[in-house]
Amino acid sequence: MNIALEYKKIKRTGIIPGCLAGGLLAVLIPVLELTVRSEQYIGLMQPPLQTIFQADWQMMSMLNMLIVITAACMMYHTEYADNAIQRVTTLPVKEEGVYFLKALLLSGMCAVILAMEMISVSMCTLHWFGGEDGAFTAYYGGPLHEACLELIQDLLWNLGYCFCMLLPVIFLSLLIASACRNMWISLGVDVVCVFMATMIPVKYFALAIFPFAMPFQISEGAGTGQTVRFLAAGLIEVLVIGAAEILFLRVRRSLA
Repeated sequence: MNIALEYKKIKRTGIIPGCLAGGLLAVLIPVLELTVRSEQYIGLMQPPLQTIFQADWQMMSMLNMLIVITAACMMYHTEYADNAIQRVTTLPVKEEGVYFLKALLLSGMCAVILAMEMISVSMCTLHWFGGEDGAFTAYYGGPLHEACLELIQDLLWNLGYCFCMLLPVIFLSLLIASACRNMWISLGVDVVCVFMATMIPVKYFALAIFPFAMPFQISEGAGTGQTVRFLAAGLIEVLVIGAAEILFLRVRRSLA
């Protein structure tokens, strides 16, 4: 069992084109926002990335999570269809290996989507904030090429941070999907968790680290201590969810 086989499983399901289409919708959010309401943001003298992320990232992260939970449910739906998951147990393959391969594949797709979104954010920054008196010039300063290099570094940092915040959702969505034979049950549970996360007061750290609330976090405007705490919390959650999946599968096998 390898990643190529997992890719073949989902190749004909439409998951990959669907994820890319959802990513394109997220890419358009900052473009449309600044096209329609640019006058509300152009005069702000705060970092341009902070302006864009604070205005648009909540909706973008919501779309990212909906993409993840839909893809996770479909991935395991193909396993449960026609009792394929039972045949997997007859092979010299561990079910937890299938889970982690699916997590790796879904994480790769999410990394591509986040990269597309960061490219969109960079284009918006240069187009709407890159004038002589714009926030881009005021914040980065110096020659244009040096300012662009600093912008790329900031975007790469945000890409890595947002990816780490999305990992708990990837692992937990796959865990829920693996536990539910009916795809609609797992999808319903995930959607309820997403909307619960939108109502969580993020000023409380203990509530803000709820896995489905983590993707709403941004590093722009947050202190170093806060970003480190959230990164550590995300890593711990991934390890705990992965261990919980292994335990669940072993218990299910013992009761089968």
